Amino acid sequence: MAKKRPQTKAKRPQITDGEIPVVGAREPCPCGSGRRYKACHGRAAAHAVTELVHRPFEGLPGECDWVALRELVPAATAGLTLKDGLPEGVPSVTLATVLPMAWPALRRDDGSVLLGLQNDTSSGDLSRDLADILQRALEAEPGTPVQGRRAPAGGPRLQDLLDPEGAFEPEVHSGFEFWVPDPENATPEVAASLERANAAAIPTVKLQSVDAAYWCETPEKNHLRWVMPHPEEQLLDALARLHTAGRSSLGEGTRLVGSFRAHGLTVPVWDLPSGVTAEDVEKPAAEFAERLAAALATDAPLTPEERRARGGLTNRQVTLS
Repeated sequence: MAKKRPQTKAKRPQITDGEIPVVGAREPCPCGSGRRYKACHGRAAAHAVTELVHRPFEGLPGECDWVALRELVPAATAGLTLKDGLPEGVPSVTLATVLPMAWPALRRDDGSVLLGLQNDTSSGDLSRDLADILQRALEAEPGTPVQGRRAPAGGPRLQDLLDPEGAFEPEVHSGFEFWVPDPENATPEVAASLERANAAAIPTVKLQSVDAAYWCETPEKNHLRWVMPHPEEQLLDALARLHTAGRSSLGEGTRLVGSFRAHGLTVPVWDLPSGVTAEDVEKPAAEFAERLAAALATDAPLTPEERRARGGLTNRQVTLS
């Protein structure tokens, strides 16, 4: 059997990642290692671009509402507070669920910035992609949209740009009139676009009695979708306890039907009769929050009935992201 040739490692010159020029994936790495770029310094960059960050909004004020605006709410806005303050010529920065033409961002004529949340991104870190879009929007010429691109692997994330103490207070809209400063005097083309978008939007209301719970109306029945910050396993145990005890509903005719995962958080879903409005579930939701807190504080092993209930909830769980 032939002997294996001993492998030696070339001594690398002292060079930082920031000094390495961009080269093709199959070309020799400029660091002098003798390996191809994709197997050397390019490996970390590729991994950073493709690795999925399961909780991209973790650490931001209102993480649960960020998830809701990304996945649940058709039309909503929220003011953003930058860590270093607003640049000169930028009177405000506003997060929007979606923008015209699915633009990632828009610098308005007055210099204000709209950042779109419901857009496809090129990497596995939604926070880094949005931060890159936001930075480019702040520097864009007024009156121009910002197109998407692959964010630099080492670029900042939203957590680096936004004030951790800043308030995050979503405002849900019945339509997309926030797209234009003066909807009543919009051009016929813009008016037609707004009409189409408004017709497709599902009526949605944010509850005031609890955090990150959103009522929506559909033709057959209404729903309540509630983004919760608790660890998934602990939350499913608590929901199973309440379901087994007959205390998981939000009133007569309502039913906890399951949950889904979105950006690292769990979102329980209730079916509501078509006549039940958002106002009707405000008090029941607040009462359920108290029951849930007590169930979350319980660490006793699940009973056989509770385990079966938990299995049912798990089987009906869907992952969105």
